[in-house]
Amino acid sequence: MFWSCQIGLGLIVKISGSSSRLHSSLHFFFLQAGLILLQISTQDLASFNTLRLRSCAGEFVRFESLSQLQELSEALRQRSGAFVLGGGSNVVLTPVLDCLVIKVQTRGVHVWAETVDEWIIEAQAGEVWHDFVDLCLNNGWAGLENLALIPGTVGAAPVQNIGAYGVELDQRFHSLQAWDLHKRQLVEFSRADCAFSYRDSVFKRTPPGRWLITAVRFRLPKRWQPVLEYPDLKQHVQLAEAGADVTARQIFEAVCEVRRRKLPDPAVLGNAGSFFKNPVVSAARYAQIKAAHPEVVAYAQEDGAYKLAAGWLIDRAGWKGQRKGPVGMHDRQALVLVNYGGASANDVMALADEIRADIAARFGVALEQEPVVVT
Repeated sequence: MFWSCQIGLGLIVKISGSSSRLHSSLHFFFLQAGLILLQISTQDLASFNTLRLRSCAGEFVRFESLSQLQELSEALRQRSGAFVLGGGSNVVLTPVLDCLVIKVQTRGVHVWAETVDEWIIEAQAGEVWHDFVDLCLNNGWAGLENLALIPGTVGAAPVQNIGAYGVELDQRFHSLQAWDLHKRQLVEFSRADCAFSYRDSVFKRTPPGRWLITAVRFRLPKRWQPVLEYPDLKQHVQLAEAGADVTARQIFEAVCEVRRRKLPDPAVLGNAGSFFKNPVVSAARYAQIKAAHPEVVAYAQEDGAYKLAAGWLIDRAGWKGQRKGPVGMHDRQALVLVNYGGASANDVMALADEIRADIAARFGVALEQEPVVVT
């Protein structure tokens, strides 16, 4: 199959052994009983990923209704693979994607269930995460305020098991519904089924093209308690002044203020947030690093291991604010890799590999990146 993302060029689509010439600004469709069910086209993806990388999908479809699920599975059966794209905030897209790209755009939020102690709120996968958190607070459903301003969609949140400022998604998670693109059936996942761990889940460990998360449910407590253990919140002036009367909305606003102050806005400077995970090392290895670097930032874990601050390691190695061509590490947050303009996946991965090698050589620690590379 030959195609081009450049508007105005011819597009060759090979179907059932024959070739047809189409204009690249037009689309081709799957038909059933005379009705258009799916619309598939080529798509420039530069505006569909927060790193703003140059990328093009040869086949791109918008998922907007559960009525499309069977046809999506049929489309995948005829292809070598698929990738489910949410907000594009945790991906490194290569210049040409050979798979079918499914852009999730479903919408809707409602109270799925209610008990004496909590609300169970269900949100469709295409909801913008930050807007969903804001909507919850507007309706009196507190509990997600520490996760404000995280880019991406609701459906992508459990894949990464997002977390920030002392709260992890799995702490508020109830269940989710996902479509098995291979077996063509809706499947319910409990918290245990998702096998959550630090920035990880069963979905992240499963090859792309198997699961399409359609809706996610959250357990939000009626007897809400603020989570303020994170240093940036402990030291926040407005929250300190509020004291015991602090509200979830005040925490939401404080988190937004801190994130805007410390992290670059993807709409202004392309980035995928924290590029590397905080590495976890044994107590013995931590003792060795601590002896050589007494000021190392680390957090003791329940199992006796230590989680090292990847940002501190990268900063200590001199990478903060360093630029390599069109990419670099942000000058205010060493953990954030940014695209200054015109970068490709190769530029991003070249810098990431260089940093990984340097950290391994200096500290004997292996850094693992958070964003998924999509080819």
